Amino acid sequence: MKHRHEELLYSYMDDPQVIEDLKRIRDLGLTQTCIAAGYVRNRVWDKLHGYVALTPLNDIDVIYYDPGNTLEERDYHLEQLLNRGQINRHWSVKNQARMHERNGDPPYASAEDAMRYWPETATAVGIYMDVQDVMHTVAPFGLDDLFEMRVKKSPYFRNTTAFRVRVFQKEWLDTWPLLIMDEQR
Repeated sequence: MKHRHEELLYSYMDDPQVIEDLKRIRDLGLTQTCIAAGYVRNRVWDKLHGYVALTPLNDIDVIYYDPGNTLEERDYHLEQLLNRGQINRHWSVKNQARMHERNGDPPYASAEDAMRYWPETATAVGIYMDVQDVMHTVAPFGLDDLFEMRVKKSPYFRNTTAFRVRVFQKEWLDTWPLLIMDEQR
């Protein structure tokens, strides 16, 4: 039996554009691939705030995990493939097998493990579609913070100042005034 938040998330994502996006990334044939971060988080927070129009995205974050090919050029090529034929949409693709180097973390064991090191727990949520067209979630911290609109620093993200600056620079509290800032360490 699915958790109530997971069912609700799937209902929020039951949109033809989302389904098309999930199929696009699935068809890339990458391992541990999902669309994550603001693509999921913003849509949920928009729905919980009763917004009719979705908050515009800066990009569509696609993550995957392939330690056998960590060349940044590969990600750029994948972005070009995804961006082809897209108007006003910007795809961002990152192989999580190399991102630990940029972030100064120990090597990640998987895409989900990498998400544990993201700044906020509510952002560390991804979705993907399997070959039977069934949607799944990747959420190392669960979905409670996302659905309770709690902005909380991940326990693995070490820089509290960077976490706070990020939240305020992105103007989340202005965009979604019902959010709760949880600054527990």
